[in-house]
Amino acid sequence: MHIILTHEQADFDALASLLGAYILNEAYIPILPHRMNRNLHAFLNLYGTTMPFMEYHDLPSEPVESIILVDTQSLITVKGAGPHTKVQVVDHHPTRPGLPTNWEICSQETGANTTILVECIEQRGLILDVIQATLLLLGIYEDTGSLTYRRTTARDLRAAAYLLEGGADLDLAADLLNHPLSLEQEAFYNKLKNNAETYTINGHIIVIASGDGRDLNEELSTVAHKLRNLLDPDALIILVLIRGGVQMIARSSTERIDVGVIAAHFGGGGHSLAAAALIHDEAIDLRDITDKVLNTLPLYIKPAISVAQIMSTTPHLLSPDTPVSEVAHQMQRYGYEGYPVVQDGKVVGLLTRRAVDRAMTHKINLPARSLMQAGNITVNPDDSIGHLQALMIDSGWGQVPVVDPGSDKIVGIVTRTDLLKTLLAKPPLVGRQNLASLLEKKISPARVKLLQSIAQVAKDEHTPLYVVGGFVRDLILNRMGIDFDLVVEGDAIGLARALSRKFGGRLTSHVRFGTAKWYLTGTQFLCQPRGRLGKAKTSPKDNDIPESLDLITARLEFYTHPTALPSVERGSIKLDLHRRDFTINTLALRLDGEHYGELLDYWGGLGDLNKGIVRVLHSLSFVDDPTRMLRAVRYEQRYNFTIEERTMQLLLEARSLVDRVSGDRIRHELDHILDEEQSVAMLTRLHNLGLLSVIHPHIIWDERSAAHIGNCPQEIPPVEWQIADNFLGEKRVLFKRWLTYGLWFIHIPCDRIESVLKRLKMPVRLVGVIHAACQLWYDLPSLEKAMPSDITTRLEQVPPFALYVTYLATDDMPHFQTMIYNYVSRWRDIIPTIDGDDLRQRGLPPGPAYRRILTSLRSAWLDGKISNRNEEAALFEGLLAREKKGEL
Repeated sequence: MHIILTHEQADFDALASLLGAYILNEAYIPILPHRMNRNLHAFLNLYGTTMPFMEYHDLPSEPVESIILVDTQSLITVKGAGPHTKVQVVDHHPTRPGLPTNWEICSQETGANTTILVECIEQRGLILDVIQATLLLLGIYEDTGSLTYRRTTARDLRAAAYLLEGGADLDLAADLLNHPLSLEQEAFYNKLKNNAETYTINGHIIVIASGDGRDLNEELSTVAHKLRNLLDPDALIILVLIRGGVQMIARSSTERIDVGVIAAHFGGGGHSLAAAALIHDEAIDLRDITDKVLNTLPLYIKPAISVAQIMSTTPHLLSPDTPVSEVAHQMQRYGYEGYPVVQDGKVVGLLTRRAVDRAMTHKINLPARSLMQAGNITVNPDDSIGHLQALMIDSGWGQVPVVDPGSDKIVGIVTRTDLLKTLLAKPPLVGRQNLASLLEKKISPARVKLLQSIAQVAKDEHTPLYVVGGFVRDLILNRMGIDFDLVVEGDAIGLARALSRKFGGRLTSHVRFGTAKWYLTGTQFLCQPRGRLGKAKTSPKDNDIPESLDLITARLEFYTHPTALPSVERGSIKLDLHRRDFTINTLALRLDGEHYGELLDYWGGLGDLNKGIVRVLHSLSFVDDPTRMLRAVRYEQRYNFTIEERTMQLLLEARSLVDRVSGDRIRHELDHILDEEQSVAMLTRLHNLGLLSVIHPHIIWDERSAAHIGNCPQEIPPVEWQIADNFLGEKRVLFKRWLTYGLWFIHIPCDRIESVLKRLKMPVRLVGVIHAACQLWYDLPSLEKAMPSDITTRLEQVPPFALYVTYLATDDMPHFQTMIYNYVSRWRDIIPTIDGDDLRQRGLPPGPAYRRILTSLRSAWLDGKISNRNEEAALFEGLLAREKKGEL
C-alpha cells in the first residue's frame, strides 16, 4: 500500500498538497489528518465526495510500502509502516536537521508548498477539473496571503495563473479564505459581530452590522471579509460612524444582490459584489442610517434562487426496513449517492453510498435503519440555496429531502451536485430566461399555433409540457430544424388522448414506455381539402405541420452494464434531461400556461453553447453508451465547437469500448454522419482520434477517401446509369449514404471488405454493391488494354450502382472513367441484329451453340470488326459453317 500524509491542524496548503501529490501519483492514497481548520471542514462537507481523500480509520490493514509526506517533515505513526517503508518529502520549509538518511527530500523555497506540485502537474500536462484547480489555488492563496506576503515568490504567481487558466473559481476561493486581523481590527470585529442584525429580504439573508469607529485607524475591508465568512449571509452591510459621516461597506455573495447599485443610491459606488459609500447626514445617528438602508434594500434586491428551482421531484425514498443489498442494487442502477430514509411520511435518516459500500464489503446485510445517519434534515421549496448550503455544511448530508410546509409531504430532493452546479453556474440559472418571442419568430405561424394549442390542453390537464433537446439547442444557435420532441412530466398517453378528444386525429401508444404518437391528419391542423377528383389540394409540407407528433413521458435511464441499451423508468423533467448525451442537448422550453417559453437549464447547457463546448454530463457517459463518442465528434464538427478537455480525456479512455457496440448501432451513427454537410471533417476527426480503427481495423481513411466523399454528388445520376428507379420517394435519402459508403470502402482489399461489412451489419443489397465495386476496382488494371468486348463481358457482371461508384472513384484515372462511361452509354446496348430465331430458321437446334455464335457476333460489333449488316451476315455464315463442323 502507498499513502500520502500531511501535518495535523491542516490548512488549505496541506490539503491542496495532498491532492496535488495524488494527481501526480494516483497509485497513492491521500489520508486526511485527524485535525483540520474549520474552513477545511466546510470545504470537505461540500466537495469531499469529489475528492480522493480517505480517513485513517478506513485504511485497509496492509503493509505500507511507501509514503509521500507533503507540507511537513514530521512523520506520525501509521499502522502498517515500519523501517522498510520508503519516505519521500515534498516541503517548502527549510530542511530540518536529523531526518533519516534514507528519506528522499524535495525542499524548495516557495510561498506555498502547493506551488511545487502544481508546477509538476503543469509539466506533465495533466487535466484538472474546477474543484481540483480551486483547491490547489486555495493552497497557494492561503499560505501567501492571496499573493501579498513577503515570502511569496514569482513561482507562486505563475502557478496561480496556471490554475486560473485551468478553471479555478476565484469566488469559491475568496469565500473559503480566512485573513488574520490585527488586535485593533479584532476588537472592532467583535463589536460589529455583537451588533449584527439579520433580516430576510426577498428570500435573501441580509446582515447589517454597525459600530462607532471614530477612533479606529485600521482598514475595514478585512474585517468585513472575516465577518461575512463568519455569518455567511447573502449580503453584508457594515455601517461605521467615522469623523466625516457614516462609512458603508457592502459585500454580496450573489449576483442577485448588486451592492454596487445599493452603494450608488447613497452616493458611493463599486462593483456588484463589493462596494462602499460615505453617507453624509445632518443628524449622524447610526440607528437612523440603518433604518434608511433597511428601507432601501428591497428596491434593489432581486428574489433569490430557491430550492424549488434546483430540486428533483418524485425522489426515491427508503423505508427503515429496506435491506442494504436492495439499496446497493438501487444505487448501482440509478447512480445515486444516498437515499433519505422515511417512516410514516417523516424523514428519519440518510443512507449514503459509503455506508452501503462498507456494509457490502463486510457482507453485512443490515436494514437501512441500522446503517443510516439518523436525523430529520429537510428544507422547504422556498428556502434559499444559501440556507441549503449552510444546512449541508452543518449536517454533512449530501442529499436533503424537500418538504411542503403546508402538507409535510416530501415533494422532492436536492443534492450536493444540484447545489454545486448552481453555485458554480456562470450562465443564467433555471427560470431566468424566456424564449417565447424567439420561438415564435423562428418557426412558422402554423407550428406556433400547433404548439400553443397543445400547451393550452396541457394547462387544462395540469400537465407540465416541454419541448426539449436538439430543437431548443438549434433554436438558440439560429440553426432551426423542423422536428421537435414533446416531453410530458406526468402521463404522456393521457395528454395525447385529451388532444385527440379535442382536435381529432388518431393515436397509437406504448404503455410500457409511456409514449404516444398522435397522427394529425384529419385534425384542424392538418385537414386536406379535396378537389373534384378526390385528391388533396394541400400537403403536409404546404401546411408546414408534421403528419404526426411523438409525446414522451419524462423518464430516467439506467444501464445494467457498459454498452448495454438503457432501461427506462418514469421520472421528472430534470432527470429526463440528465439522461441525455451532452449538456448542449439538456435544454428545454416549458410550454404550458404561464410558463410558456421558459428556458430550463439544469445542467449548464446554455453556458456550453455560448462557449462552443461539447461536454458529457458525467464521467461514465461514454462507458454507458460508447456511440456518444461518434456523436460528440458530429456535434463538434457540425457547430465548429470543441470537445471539452475532460470529455476528450474520458473519450480516449473509453475508446476501446466501441468494439463492443453492435454493428447496427455503429452504422446508425455513421449514417447520420454521412448525412451531414461536414461529413468529411467528421470522419477525419474520427480517424485522428483512433475511433475508426476501433470500429474495425481494416477501415481505411486517407486523402483519397476524403476527396472522393467530399466530391460525392448529391443528385441521382442520369438515366443511362439505371439507378434512379431504385431511389424513389423516401428511399432517396439512401442514395447519398450508399454512394458514400461505396466511395469510402472501395479501396479496401477484397479479402478484407467482408469482415468490415459484417461488422457494420450492412443491408444485403448494399453489401452486394460494395463487394462488386471493390472487386472491379482491383480488376481495373487487367482491363486497361482489353478490347471493348472483354470489358463489356466483365462490366455486365457488375450492378449499375457499383459501376457508378467505381466511375466516381476513378476521377483521377480518366482512361478508366471513359471506359466505364462508354460501357453504360454505348457498349451495354449493342446487340447483333441476328437473333435466336434466325438460328432456328437455319436449322440449328437450340443449345450452347446459340450463345457461342451470338456472343461472337456481339464481340465483333463491339470491337469494330464489323460495322454493317452485310458484314454481320458474312461473319454469321462463317460462324455457322464452323459450328456445323464442330470448329467453333
